[in-house]
Amino acid sequence: MKDIAQTEIDETEQAVKPKTCKDTAWSITKVVLKFGVTAVLLYFVFLKVDFQQVKYRLVHANYWWMLAALVAFFISILMSSWRLSSFFKSIHLKLDARFNFRLYLLGLFYNFLLPGGIGGDGYKIYLLNKTYKLPAKRVFWAIMFDRLSGLWAIGLIIVALIFLIPQIDIHIGIPLGVFIGGSIIYYFVAYKFFREYTRFFFAAHAKAVAVQSLQVSAIVFILLGQNFTGKFSPYLLSFLISALATVIPISIGGAGVRETVFTWLTRFFPMEKSLTVFLPITFYLISILVALLGIYYVIRPSRLEEGLTSAEVNFEIEDKKDI
Repeated sequence: MKDIAQTEIDETEQAVKPKTCKDTAWSITKVVLKFGVTAVLLYFVFLKVDFQQVKYRLVHANYWWMLAALVAFFISILMSSWRLSSFFKSIHLKLDARFNFRLYLLGLFYNFLLPGGIGGDGYKIYLLNKTYKLPAKRVFWAIMFDRLSGLWAIGLIIVALIFLIPQIDIHIGIPLGVFIGGSIIYYFVAYKFFREYTRFFFAAHAKAVAVQSLQVSAIVFILLGQNFTGKFSPYLLSFLISALATVIPISIGGAGVRETVFTWLTRFFPMEKSLTVFLPITFYLISILVALLGIYYVIRPSRLEEGLTSAEVNFEIEDKKDI
């Protein structure tokens, strides 16, 4: 995994340096491919779902509930940055909370709006490695466990939702047993081989549950904005399954992937098709609005770096404690 971490740094360094013709061509190719995948997926989605119905839902939505969804998502991002700080503290890197949140927003901006350039996680590894001379491998694993904690929280909520959906004809003990068994193995592997990252393991995973709960709440608010009165659980479960599907970055910020998964799941759950497309599209638009906040730190990088000095002092103090 050291090679992966170093690759993240190398790719980011290439992105921030003046580009050669080859670098520019590759960046453009990646963007074109991701846009292509997104376009193809959305094309097939709208072959099955009337675009005008989706548009009607967007135009006639209750925007107070949309605002509530936006606030819930923003708080989830604030909580996400706090969760990541737990894993950074595990490697004795105590970042200023404001700087950590700014860096998280900047990472969102890179991930959503610069799909062929700097990756959000890669930039974090690059900046922290460059600033604190902290081994890229340690930062990489802190970010990786942050991601894994999110996936674990999604799994936990999925198990809870399965219990509420009668269409899933399976005894709750089976998914619950799989989840508990997987959680035990997950913690055992982390403690055995990555013990350093388990210092704040349970606190970080509690924060992960809060993050995913807030994002699920955002979907609930979007549904309420459509005057929805049916069963929420199939839509919430589909949202979480679609979130798992976006782990592989094959499209622009997961666009197209979520809609495809939602539409496919209408075969199994009683969901209104236009709503299954409207939900992920609206969530994506909300995500972009929040990610756009990160552009401020691209325009004014000095504002991002204000917390670097105090973070470095804390890092040195923590290291001395270990000595």
